[in-house]
Amino acid sequence: MDKADTTARPETRRRPQKRDTAATRLALLHAAVAEFTEFGYEGGRVDRIAKNAGVNKQLVYHHFGSKADLYRATLEEVYREIREREQQLHLDELEPEDAMRALIGFSFDYLSEHPEFVTLLNDENRMEAYHLKMSDKIADMHSPLVQIIEETLDRGVAVGIFNNRFDPVDLYLSIAGLTFFYFANRHTLSVIFNRDMTTARHMQQRRAHIIDFVLSSLRS
Repeated sequence: MDKADTTARPETRRRPQKRDTAATRLALLHAAVAEFTEFGYEGGRVDRIAKNAGVNKQLVYHHFGSKADLYRATLEEVYREIREREQQLHLDELEPEDAMRALIGFSFDYLSEHPEFVTLLNDENRMEAYHLKMSDKIADMHSPLVQIIEETLDRGVAVGIFNNRFDPVDLYLSIAGLTFFYFANRHTLSVIFNRDMTTARHMQQRRAHIIDFVLSSLRS
């Protein structure tokens, strides 16, 4: 009968999994968007953000430094997303009027699909853009958008479709104002005018009106 093998086998040690830094940071940003949307900057809590992101609270400070820094990064993230989606429209590949129609429609649809964008910007405006003033990214994010609007306007003027009365920044502000105002105020407006402005039918009507309004002002 063979003797039992009493040779000690070396214990297999598991290597600690390397933390995915990018994924952790993104999870924290997504949790921060939800937290600050619901509770605002003042009411938002770092411990809840960490819990909802599934990480240790200290990782929030490791990645972002402070609650204020995290809030600024949250604003940068929501702006980055909308600017990135606008680039995916490939407006330079469309005819000028089609390009402008696509941009206006997208601006309306994005706010419809992302109410958190409206809420966060309202909160930051209430604080007079205190956190955005500390950002070194926001201005650069908007430069490509202004450039593509300017190029679209120039193409339209060149073929005789658009007039040349509009500055690209002023035009962007008008588009943003028409779309943002509706989503920021539609509940109060529903009460004021005794008309439910939150229905799908009214939203489509409003969307079509804004597109027609802006294009009418641009046509030569």
